[in-house]
Amino acid sequence: MKAYTEMTRQELHIERERVASRFEEAKNQNLSLDMSRGKPCREQLELSNGLMDALHGNDSMLDETGTDCRNYGILGGIPEAKRLMGEMSEVQPEDMLIFGNSTLNVIFDNVSRSMTHGVMGCDPWCRQESLKFLCPVPGYDRHFRISEYFGIEMINVPMSETGPDMDMVEEYVNNDPAVKGIWCVPKYSNPQGYTYSEETVLRFAHLQPAADDFRIYWDNAYSIHHLYHEKEKQDYLPEILAECAKAGRPDIVYKFISTSKVSFPGSGLAAVAASAANLADIKRHMRVQTIGHDKLNQLRHVRYFHNIDGMHAHMAKMADILRPKFELVLDTLDRELGGRGIGDWTKPRGGYFISFDSLPGCAKSIVATCAEAGVKLTPAGATYPYGIDPNDTNIRIAPSFPETEELRAAAEIFAISVKLVSINKLLHQSKK
Repeated sequence: MKAYTEMTRQELHIERERVASRFEEAKNQNLSLDMSRGKPCREQLELSNGLMDALHGNDSMLDETGTDCRNYGILGGIPEAKRLMGEMSEVQPEDMLIFGNSTLNVIFDNVSRSMTHGVMGCDPWCRQESLKFLCPVPGYDRHFRISEYFGIEMINVPMSETGPDMDMVEEYVNNDPAVKGIWCVPKYSNPQGYTYSEETVLRFAHLQPAADDFRIYWDNAYSIHHLYHEKEKQDYLPEILAECAKAGRPDIVYKFISTSKVSFPGSGLAAVAASAANLADIKRHMRVQTIGHDKLNQLRHVRYFHNIDGMHAHMAKMADILRPKFELVLDTLDRELGGRGIGDWTKPRGGYFISFDSLPGCAKSIVATCAEAGVKLTPAGATYPYGIDPNDTNIRIAPSFPETEELRAAAEIFAISVKLVSINKLLHQSKK
């Protein structure tokens, strides 16, 4: 197939008729398909149903120290939960604090606490004249919304297959004391599915922040979320806390992790790993906020998964559900759009998303066109701070939630919409 960018106006008109006919056929199906968020599907959720039977009324509710998990106490989490989440995070149990069900909530609290009370003795952010966060783009919309909520200026940092532009990160972090943080999804990133390279992780660890209260917000949400069983097809990420400690800067990172897409979203475990000084600072505020999080849920997860091997076995079953869906979408994109010169897309080996880049100025129109045919996508621009994609190119595709046949239809409608919008743009450009 000839690339659209190389076609004459006559060829584009002929192709447009063919594509428009396919689009009308799709519209007439009156579909209602949702690929807007990375929600687990029913089959994924059912893998964790055993969690509901992990605790029974006649079971012992004591943790390994003999503490009754039905009662108050144990601020930082029961020992066996810290050990389990420590294994998942590749850190020691003493480096962990266990929270409730959501890392987003933990991250929000962290930023809020920094605003009102400062970071480890530094002035509260609300008393400082200027606050900035670096935002690798495209990136995770909910991170950006936290910054926006607190009135923190966001600075776009381009992403590549190896991670954020580290020359730019170092320039800002090492020279501007107003830079207080950087958002990171370092493994199978949202939305591209990229994993930071070893060099990138080491450069993070060797940052020399101009601000004492600068922190790396390392949201390792997809740490064990591989799509393939073969080790050579899985991404590797150096452990950031260890690298920061080796570099003599143990306090510059918070590492967040959860089981939200391992067990039940909204009913899992969330945790943060950090240096002893950071954990002490966090616990000082936690003692006011709570007497302790849900220890029965912690006990339930430990008794169901047992250890990291149990988690890996569980996630292998998860991969068997997700992998065909990702491959279906990628095969559709390759077949329908490959060689057309109207888009590029990532081919992740884990995580929950595929990132698609259209011709400049087309993303919003593609999302709107998909909606006409009954396919809901994440709003164009959502993967950028303030919802503004400067080139209007990026679209996040979430293959996990729809049933297979629904996903097949949605992927085809997406590809048809990309073609239709791209042809219209090229025809408009050729008039000038």
